Amino acid sequence: MDASDSLQEIFCDVAAALINYFQVEHVTVFQHRHQQQDLLARFTTGINHQPISVAIDPQSIVGFVAMSKVPLIIPDPFDTSALFAIHPRLQFVDHLEPLEPLEPLEQTPRCRTVNILCVPIIHAHTLLGVLQLTNRHPVVFCERDLRDAQTIAQSLGDSFRYELGGTARPFDHLIHRQLISDKALSGLLADKYTQLDPTLLIQKLISEHRVNPMDIGRALAIHYQVPFIHYAPDVYHVYRHEHRLNVSYLKRNFVAIIADNHDTPIILMAEPNNTALIMEIERALSFDAYHIAVGLAPHILQFLGEADNGTGPAEMNDILDEIGIQSDELDDALEEMSDDAPAVVRLVSRILHDAKHHNASDIHIDPEKSAPTRVRMRVDGVCRDINHVPASHHNAVIARIKILANLNIAEKRLPQDGKLSFKLSGQIIEVRVATIPTVAGEGVVMRILATGGALPIEHMNLTSTNLTMLQQIMHKPHGIMLVVGPTGSGKTTTLHAILGHLNTPDKKIWTAEDPVEITQPGLQQVQVNPKIGFSFAHALRAFLRADPDIILIGELRDKETAHTGIEASLTGHLVLSTLHTNSAPETITRLLDFDVDPVNFSDACVGILAQRLIRTLCTDCKTPYTASAQERAFILRQYGQDNIAELVMPDPLILYQTTGCKLCNDSGYRGRTAVHELLTMTEALRGLIYQSASVSQLAQQASQDGMRTLMQDGLQKVLRGLTDIKQIQILGGVE
Repeated sequence: MDASDSLQEIFCDVAAALINYFQVEHVTVFQHRHQQQDLLARFTTGINHQPISVAIDPQSIVGFVAMSKVPLIIPDPFDTSALFAIHPRLQFVDHLEPLEPLEPLEQTPRCRTVNILCVPIIHAHTLLGVLQLTNRHPVVFCERDLRDAQTIAQSLGDSFRYELGGTARPFDHLIHRQLISDKALSGLLADKYTQLDPTLLIQKLISEHRVNPMDIGRALAIHYQVPFIHYAPDVYHVYRHEHRLNVSYLKRNFVAIIADNHDTPIILMAEPNNTALIMEIERALSFDAYHIAVGLAPHILQFLGEADNGTGPAEMNDILDEIGIQSDELDDALEEMSDDAPAVVRLVSRILHDAKHHNASDIHIDPEKSAPTRVRMRVDGVCRDINHVPASHHNAVIARIKILANLNIAEKRLPQDGKLSFKLSGQIIEVRVATIPTVAGEGVVMRILATGGALPIEHMNLTSTNLTMLQQIMHKPHGIMLVVGPTGSGKTTTLHAILGHLNTPDKKIWTAEDPVEITQPGLQQVQVNPKIGFSFAHALRAFLRADPDIILIGELRDKETAHTGIEASLTGHLVLSTLHTNSAPETITRLLDFDVDPVNFSDACVGILAQRLIRTLCTDCKTPYTASAQERAFILRQYGQDNIAELVMPDPLILYQTTGCKLCNDSGYRGRTAVHELLTMTEALRGLIYQSASVSQLAQQASQDGMRTLMQDGLQKVLRGLTDIKQIQILGGVE
């Protein structure tokens, strides 16, 4: 729940060290809350079920230290005369002490508090909080202890000034962590559309700037100084008395009233500083006690059940339970459930919503003979079993999907392609649908299309060498550049990143795509439709009559498109396209198989970029370790002795491995990144193409010209701590 989980973990380690060093029972860090002008016990080694709030005044030891910014040693807090000598109103407030130590040094029910050391935590002359050490054994604190505690407090202030002190703007912490530039953030905040719609701002941060939603939540939590809660229906549920408030009112203000497993009410808000709104909710619900948390607007709408027709689908287990009951009640003589049955409608809706929530790229609905239908989702390139649907309801589910995608529900013998869309948190999500008849029944594969704008080229995770070479290729006045790889390797994302870099007012850019997944202002984007004869080749010929500077062709699927694309590149146009090949050198021989003239192709081609997507380690749980001799040998063998000097391999070599946490579902991986293989056309390569050289000869020459293979690029990312050797072994099919 807390966005400062990382700080909490650090505090646990620091607290254990402080307990041993100072020989104390308790360590507490009080945080200065600027809005409330008080102190909150943010971290403590004691167990206390209620948050401890302390006023900044001379009536408590912690409050006095915060007010005066003067450290104190109190040998006996019950000595009223000693406290009076410090300040006439100073007193010891016993309930501010932890009720029970986390790891007590003595197994006693409750020890009398003695020996208190309090020092202010200050950064840039600003009070951030107070560090308190309690119950020193066996002697009292001395001046040396005071100096050491002040040094520790200074380090806490310097290291965690944002976490403890907050930020001026809600998303400033993203700038601090270099997840977005100040210029880019200021541009988003100044946009009139994002000012009117908070969901649009979050969408742009995620889609256009590739900021993780959890990082956005952490930034908001630090700014507002309250916990961050993301959409987690297994942990939080809608509060039982939430119906007293109008749902439209809650959606309009981006507020959800939720509760944890203890049924403690939590007011989840996009803007927790809206005190007027909090007071209205208090009056409506008559809370005795509650917590306040910050959430992202899309997540809040999910809690409120934002979905088609304004109602969210029920939980998957409930729907399957309902279907199971209905299936048991069906007589063998009765027909299977209709495609418009309520449970089927909700089931399909739930599958789509869950897929988007888990950031899945594909949904697979696979029939089985005499067994339930499997529902699988591909997350970070790996298929996962999600649920099973009773076989009696398979046809109804498939029919429902077909209706949504405008397909022929009566045709079950031939494959069909279509597209559907659904609404999630106010955002329209498009899905490409493909049905395939199997011996067990019709199977369906749904591809969730990318949303948002183009990825900045700086976020493509290219090596500095590849980025320089790619920028040189992009600024060629004419020629053809190809991005190659299998389906789902990010080719379209890369092409649009390149177009986003080239998209200036002085350039006329046409694109022909199937389908149009990413839209950019300034581009003329066309959806091809082979069913009516409007193919890539037809679109390309039409573009040539429309005075283009840059042309993007979705794919060189056939000889006609390949020939036309190369001809266009030779007549003064920069042509970008894709091809399904395994490597950059193999692409050359593949195009020559299309009967492309070798001379024309070698003159036209300016570069070929092959890429794959590999899983990246979870940044919250990855752990360093010393590489073994076998792993060092693997890196040396796969990178090659000719280029090994490029790698910086210290001894010992520190790599990273998976651990697993709640954020990555205990997999150890979260997200994917691309590995690249960039071939630039040189005179030596052109000569080999004229001679119809083999793939190995082309690859050898390209390596001498500066190309690094997918494996070599992946190993560089291993050394940077982005992934592990296991993913590189999967990439190359080697051990």
